[in-house]
Amino acid sequence: MRFGPVPLSDAVGAVLAHGLAAGGIRLKKGRVLGPADLAALAAAGVETVTVARLDPGDVGEDAAAEAIAAALLREGAGLSVSAPFTGRVNLFATTAGVLRVDRTAVDGLNALDPAITLASLPAFARVAPRQMVATVKVIPYAVAGETVRLAVRRLLQSAGVLRLHPFRPQRVSLILTQTPGMKPSLLDKGAQVVADRLAALGQRLDPPVTVAHETAAVAAAIAAAAGEIVLVLGASATSDVGDVCPAGLVAAGGELVRFGMPVDPGNLLILGRQGGRPVLGLPGCARSPALNGADWVLERLAAGLDVTGADLAGMGVGGLLKEIPARPQPRAGRAVPAGRPRVAALVLAAGAGRRMRGADKLLEPVAGEPVLARVARAARQSQADETVVVLPPGATGRRDAVAGLGVEVVEAPDCAEGMAASLRAGLAAVQARADAVVVLLADMPEVGPRAIDRLIAAFDPEEGRELCRAVSADGTPGHPVLFGRRFFETLAALTGDRGAREVIRDAAEFVTEVATEGQGAVVDLDTPEDWAAWRAAQRR
Repeated sequence: MRFGPVPLSDAVGAVLAHGLAAGGIRLKKGRVLGPADLAALAAAGVETVTVARLDPGDVGEDAAAEAIAAALLREGAGLSVSAPFTGRVNLFATTAGVLRVDRTAVDGLNALDPAITLASLPAFARVAPRQMVATVKVIPYAVAGETVRLAVRRLLQSAGVLRLHPFRPQRVSLILTQTPGMKPSLLDKGAQVVADRLAALGQRLDPPVTVAHETAAVAAAIAAAAGEIVLVLGASATSDVGDVCPAGLVAAGGELVRFGMPVDPGNLLILGRQGGRPVLGLPGCARSPALNGADWVLERLAAGLDVTGADLAGMGVGGLLKEIPARPQPRAGRAVPAGRPRVAALVLAAGAGRRMRGADKLLEPVAGEPVLARVARAARQSQADETVVVLPPGATGRRDAVAGLGVEVVEAPDCAEGMAASLRAGLAAVQARADAVVVLLADMPEVGPRAIDRLIAAFDPEEGRELCRAVSADGTPGHPVLFGRRFFETLAALTGDRGAREVIRDAAEFVTEVATEGQGAVVDLDTPEDWAAWRAAQRR
């Protein structure tokens, strides 16, 4: 890749390295410069631009990031990926569980070439559904193709760099020990906090059993416990391997694997096995909902992972939990870190289409199905979480066209007012649960799932990318358009046939243009002549 300033005559097809404003035009970095861009810059008096020009064999940033992410996405890994955008692909958890990371493989990839980076959560991190667990970022605008191929080969040769182990429901027995004079409320509090922990991990807790804080009583309770995991919460802190709880484990025919772990709070945890199942002696800090070493062990067990003495010994780095400024509370319903946004696709299909002179343009056939069905199917096949098709009242033909596609149909009773009525109806159906909506026009046959996915990948409120608009390969703005929640109230207040053009115009600082393949973003077919010309072009 060649980088640096060049005269406009050498910049066709190059990637603009820095944002540029001149003569009333504003071009953002990363834009592939076309003839129209260069003509506008020349008219504004610009003579040179700083660009990146790909050499033969180079792979663009998006294609490189996508190839590397695909090599990470093994079957059964429990992960999903975003579409690439600005050289970045994010990986998300598909369910709750524990993330395993091959650090050697990650370090090896990051050492291969500074242009290619992979960042992940720590190994054995607990993750929630839709939470981001890793991100692939290609730093420059392009990477040598051989470097990308080498990175992919190394990842494929590994046993699996990233793998999510989902929490699986298991039966858990809880044994509480009691000393003379101990308040029942203390027992109840401890049992409730443990129950909350297990519920958040999807585990099934049997009714707790309370016994005397004596070796024989603990041994009998462990032997009689029916759970796949056995927990013991002692009335008194364990001081030695010969103390009541570890001695009770051994007396029950179990094995003491390790007493003590290098995590604070949580030092006094007991790890053992009895009858082929894990037995944990919980430290006293487990009576509090605050994060402690027992949480790390319980999370792994809940995900079906074995925990060894060596595993406990390896928890020291990062194990000083009491010095973490914000310690998350392991309760059911605790706050989930930011992850994949929930996005709804709105297919606007309530227009009258009067310019078709009596025919219904949305029922025009494309590749054997009505164009409305084609657009709705593209939305369903995208990474949008749900698809809503807005129809006029009645419209039996249009309703039949989307039947069986797994979309929600809503009607816009005041659709004669114009496009704003369709937007309001679609938004009302999803605004309570969506972080963003992708608005699609139902007469655009060349908009496919990938264009929608790129809009979703571009959406990032923290980076100010809250309104993402598809542009054609030559930079012409078109559809679809993604609107973040920030704009829901404004969209809901629209009237007439203005659509959202004014919203986009007035929110220029939030707009990100997202390049799509070909001219699909600007191909909408409104008249019989449009359809005839488009079909003729498809045959050529």
